[in-house]
Amino acid sequence: MGQLCGRCMQLLRDFIGFVQRMSSDLVQGIKECLTLISNCSCLKQNSSKNRQLYKPILQPHERVTAQEFLQHIETDFEMSPLGKDPLEALRTLSFSENPGLQQSAALYYLHVSQHMNIPLPVEHLEPFYALLRSADLEVQQMSSLSLVNFLLEGNIDKELVVQMGLLEPILDLLESEDPTVQCNSCACIMTLAVSESNREAIGAARGVTPLLSLANSYDPRVQQNAVGAVLNLTQSEKIQQVLCKEGALPVLALLLESPDSEVQYYSCAALSNVAANVQHHKALLGPSDRFLLRSLISLLSSSVDKVSSQACVCLRNLATSVDIQAEMVAENVLPQLCSLLASGSEDVRRASIALLWILSQHPPNQDILACAELLQSLGMLLAAHKTDPVIVGHTACIIRNLCLSKNTQRITESRCVEGLLQTLLLTDTQEDSLHYVTSCLAELAKQEGAMLHMVQWMDEPLTRCLVRLAGQLEHPEPSFHAASIIQHMISHEKMMLLWKYHIEEIQAYLKNFLTHQEVRFQQLGISTLCRLRADPDFSLAFRKSQMVKLLEQVRQQTEETQELLRAAMCHEDS
Repeated sequence: MGQLCGRCMQLLRDFIGFVQRMSSDLVQGIKECLTLISNCSCLKQNSSKNRQLYKPILQPHERVTAQEFLQHIETDFEMSPLGKDPLEALRTLSFSENPGLQQSAALYYLHVSQHMNIPLPVEHLEPFYALLRSADLEVQQMSSLSLVNFLLEGNIDKELVVQMGLLEPILDLLESEDPTVQCNSCACIMTLAVSESNREAIGAARGVTPLLSLANSYDPRVQQNAVGAVLNLTQSEKIQQVLCKEGALPVLALLLESPDSEVQYYSCAALSNVAANVQHHKALLGPSDRFLLRSLISLLSSSVDKVSSQACVCLRNLATSVDIQAEMVAENVLPQLCSLLASGSEDVRRASIALLWILSQHPPNQDILACAELLQSLGMLLAAHKTDPVIVGHTACIIRNLCLSKNTQRITESRCVEGLLQTLLLTDTQEDSLHYVTSCLAELAKQEGAMLHMVQWMDEPLTRCLVRLAGQLEHPEPSFHAASIIQHMISHEKMMLLWKYHIEEIQAYLKNFLTHQEVRFQQLGISTLCRLRADPDFSLAFRKSQMVKLLEQVRQQTEETQELLRAAMCHEDS
């Protein structure tokens, strides 16, 4: 064979270099491929099959440990089920490669969790890591169930579970193909996600995606626990962002139509939490899709109280914009809310009245809301629940929003006015609802028809109550509103007779009003005094109490104030 020329030698060298480069790239590619495959969860699921190819040998020390552990269970278990003696044995059994020994340890924990309501010492958490990582399905089932039991009973510090590194094996079990393991691991996540730090840890460990996947499980137990875990995660605004990015909203919206009422409730409550954050409304209610809104309104008629109540809460959180409120009204939400007011559930009544209050704040809704059916329902609600501050306060706010002159007749024909008057006798002055009730009645008293209707229901106890409230200046708003009601009723003959039984109390609060720092109190006091002076008995009482002298002091103060104002204004002009 002849010798290669220089050109051919160079070609050969180039080819060898090319092959070397290709080999290097190929080897690197093979390494990367194998690394990705080895890290995939599918290998973890199938590892049990690989281990079944051989039977682990029972080591001598493991045999001795198992015998000692069995002896402890038979003799000393009732005295010290979680003492130090069995701890080393538990560790040995838990970290063994023998499935039978691991099953013994897992069974021990399961028995303790089901029959002993006692706290689990911190050092007993360590074996859980090995048991949850076990390739044996029965070990996974028992260890995950015992951990759920301990968590539910409060016998383990939930944050400590995460701090000790147990979150990772629990999340890995979400990838299991066994429904029981899936169910237990979802339950673990659900109970762990009650604290903010744990919620952030679950989000950081990418636990959201497998939970959303299991939320679509055909196994009802798995689905319930997965959606329950998502619900607890939505209590964190930070994790809400993660859930939205991972596509949780469409999943939760579809689950509203689940035949399982528990899944409906969990998904609805999760959406309520997300809807409480206005920045998510655009994602929840796309411009061309109102599936969520219609689904929630449909759930108002649910036979399960907590579902219909939670649907009200979610709709209330969404009803922040005028357009959404208009769509709710267009979807015929009012008849359903009226029926919910008569519910036997306190939560349902409170949730529905709160949603009606939100809707009543928007003027375009007020004509529709001021229908006889709703007002009659509100009147019956007040009559039945006079002492419920939430019902009383929201009802008063709704009626005040609706008490335009054109609605006066409908309001007086319902039982709302008498219901509000009766709540005055039963509501504590410390309750916020008293402020709303007196404000509503003061607004109604400004209208002749409503005022005359109120007079028909006035009696001595109600008169005494109004005078008492007017004199309690430590509660300025109820005091002012009660005095305003008195002022508008003075001209009526029946009321003048009733007021005369309380001349001293009325004089006392009028004196306080005339010397009050707020101008509105002074003006109301002067106006009331002028009307009462038309009655001889009040006029005589005012003269005896030197009320005229007090009025003169107010007049002088007013003139001084006017002079100062004129001087200030002249200074500004110059």
